[in-house]
Amino acid sequence: MKVAGPQERVQEFLLRHGLMQPGEEAIPSPLTGGVSSDLWQVSLPGRMLCVKGALARLKVAHEWLAPLSRNRVEYDWLQFAGTVAPTHVPQVLAYDGQAGLFAMQFLPPEDYPVWKDQLLTGQVDPAAAHAVGDLVGRLHSASANDTSAASTFATDSNFDALRIEPYFRVTARANPDLADRIEGLAARTTGTHLAVVHGDVSPKNILLGPHGPVLLDAECAWFGDPAFDVAFCLNHLLLKAIILPDYTAQLHSSARMLLDGYARHIDWEPGPDLMARTAALLPLLALARVDGASPVEYLTPEQRGQVRNAARDLLARPALTLDTVLKEWMLMAGTPAAGTTHMKEQTR
Repeated sequence: MKVAGPQERVQEFLLRHGLMQPGEEAIPSPLTGGVSSDLWQVSLPGRMLCVKGALARLKVAHEWLAPLSRNRVEYDWLQFAGTVAPTHVPQVLAYDGQAGLFAMQFLPPEDYPVWKDQLLTGQVDPAAAHAVGDLVGRLHSASANDTSAASTFATDSNFDALRIEPYFRVTARANPDLADRIEGLAARTTGTHLAVVHGDVSPKNILLGPHGPVLLDAECAWFGDPAFDVAFCLNHLLLKAIILPDYTAQLHSSARMLLDGYARHIDWEPGPDLMARTAALLPLLALARVDGASPVEYLTPEQRGQVRNAARDLLARPALTLDTVLKEWMLMAGTPAAGTTHMKEQTR
């Protein structure tokens, strides 16, 4: 039996759900940037939309397999987030669980630039970070203590495959002297169930639209530890400081503003408890982006070594506050030669 190619598969899905009419032509164009799904921009007469389908094997060098059920997880998250912040997520147009596809609103890049692209060109706006923190905090608060959300997003095995294995365990195997520390963080993270976690709050998944940030790609969504989302996003600001040392002050301000925007919504646990878990996760996630299954693509070998040394040093001092982690990292990034020497001395 002939297996339908991407174009036929997308067209059949759109016809089945009334998103295109018989006789119309749908032209799917692959969109790049992600590693876990196929994503198409679909041109139809007079309109545009996106179709997304999960991949069984992610597009990275390290073998990374993940359940296809995460396509349903993302659909559920978009439905949930759309009730809390409807202008901050794409509108879902159709979902087909059997085909493993869903269609959503297309957001034109001229109106919705990607936050990562702006950061990489030195457009560092702390106000944008504040808005991201505010959005993530609103979503966490809306889901905390919600029994229906806890049931819908009881996706521990999905989160384990997409985050705990590739970010925690692979990194632990690459740093055996820190394995006990990393396994302890994995156990605490997987054992904490407080709110719906997006799981991939990265600048590549955040569009800066006319009404504020728009959050994409929630395949990892899980009722778990909200500190993971905070640390995951902060980590990207730390990594950008490595390649943009002249912007460390603005990036440090962005990190503080993100936390300020987020903190006002913490009503499910004491804020200091969440911030302590965030501080512990942050250097691990930095180390994971050089030694885990999904290394960041824009660092040079020298910069990867700089990140590794800094992250290992911070991981070895587990009682550090979040403020101290941010200050020490930004100081190191702003003076890379001195910072690298210091961190190498600390980890010999």
